[in-house]
Amino acid sequence: MFLSVFDVFKIGIGPSSSHTMGPMSAANRFLELILSNDWPRPTGAHVAALKVSLHGSLAFTGIGHGTGRAVILGLVGEEPHAVDPDRMDGIIGEVERSGRVTPPGHPTYEFQPKTDLIFDKKQPLPGHANGMSFSALDRDGRLLLKRIYYSIGGGFVVTDTELEAMRSPKKSAGDAARIPYPFASARQMLDMARGSGLTIAQMKRANEETKMSSTELDAGLDRIWDAMSSCIDRGLKVDGIMPGGLKVKRRAKAIHDKLNEEWRSNRLNPLLANDWLSVYAMAVNEENAGGGRVVTAPTNGAAGVIPATVRYYLHFHDDATQADIHNFLLTAAAIGGIIKHNASISGAEVGCQGEVGSAAAMAAAGLAAVMGGSPEQIENAAEIALEHHLGMTCDPIAGLVQVPCIERNALGAVKAVTAASLAIKGDGTHFVPLDACIETMRQTGNDMSEKYKETSTGGLAVNVVEC
Repeated sequence: MFLSVFDVFKIGIGPSSSHTMGPMSAANRFLELILSNDWPRPTGAHVAALKVSLHGSLAFTGIGHGTGRAVILGLVGEEPHAVDPDRMDGIIGEVERSGRVTPPGHPTYEFQPKTDLIFDKKQPLPGHANGMSFSALDRDGRLLLKRIYYSIGGGFVVTDTELEAMRSPKKSAGDAARIPYPFASARQMLDMARGSGLTIAQMKRANEETKMSSTELDAGLDRIWDAMSSCIDRGLKVDGIMPGGLKVKRRAKAIHDKLNEEWRSNRLNPLLANDWLSVYAMAVNEENAGGGRVVTAPTNGAAGVIPATVRYYLHFHDDATQADIHNFLLTAAAIGGIIKHNASISGAEVGCQGEVGSAAAMAAAGLAAVMGGSPEQIENAAEIALEHHLGMTCDPIAGLVQVPCIERNALGAVKAVTAASLAIKGDGTHFVPLDACIETMRQTGNDMSEKYKETSTGGLAVNVVEC
């Protein structure tokens, strides 16, 4: 089992990896398919118009998550990692005025967002809660091409056939031979670490270096951390009201200013570490809520936990190095890959335990690693953090990734640091294996009512006055 660190950590835009980045990427894929020869194009037929329908959680919370906007941006050829957040409103406004999209390399296609972009709340698609259908038609309205895509969390997008293949995987001996440490579970990871004498980060690095050079890997990790760190910095400088209609105020800047005053005055504050953790996480998720540039970690909704924990480590450990950041991210990605492989990181599939819970487990593992933890202590840290998010629902008010999401990231970071600290003080032996905790999360998600899985039809989303 191999999931690259750059699949886990992807640079994109807010507010949601599954509801914003995923649909934009699906639109990109559909445009590529139209130009390809991978579909039975009737002789003389030309695509003249496009239609899109959104289903399941994408339909229920798509407006608050900016899903429709993401589809439009994707259909004009914009990509999540490259789109300029400052230009998005203008691009979308032009499509709404003209009723057309002209992606690079394509002719102009008719696309009226008001009629050709449908939020279908009645008919979910069978593969996943985040389903969408893209159609291409000729000038007479005849259907030429249709594809179903699923946004399965963390910005990952698959077709219906790809999703089926993922659920019935056929192992490739060739692929397994090329990956020196193909651990698919925490138990396998620990066994391979003991057998090789390597750390989790070293094994993950060896796997990555079958795809790229060590220099390329380190440069990529630096880009990921630079994007995370820049997101924190932007969030600490901006105040005002976040978009969406809830009139939720940004708080990170004001809290940061107060913390800086305390820091300069040398006043004793027993909660100082927690306060810095919280403000870093909130800064990221306020940026995410505003549609800014963030890194999936492993999702946008949980994007603040890992950057906050890394920045906390850099803040309070004078001996921290760039290599520590690399090892943190590699270790975190190893844990995230195991969780995604065996359960889910999608709030629409298993609730927020799969988003903030997974992020906290990844952050706890990364922090334990750079604090000198053994593989067993690192696995213990991840388990502690995940265990204490089990059952957490995803119930964003008004479908916006603001309440309770922003504060939830802050608490996730606090839990991650606590979990790492507890694990480092032990010897790595513990009662509940990480694999058992991940399986429990999967089962809990399966049993959880759809009301609490990113549909905004239950929980806080319906119990707060005037929302």
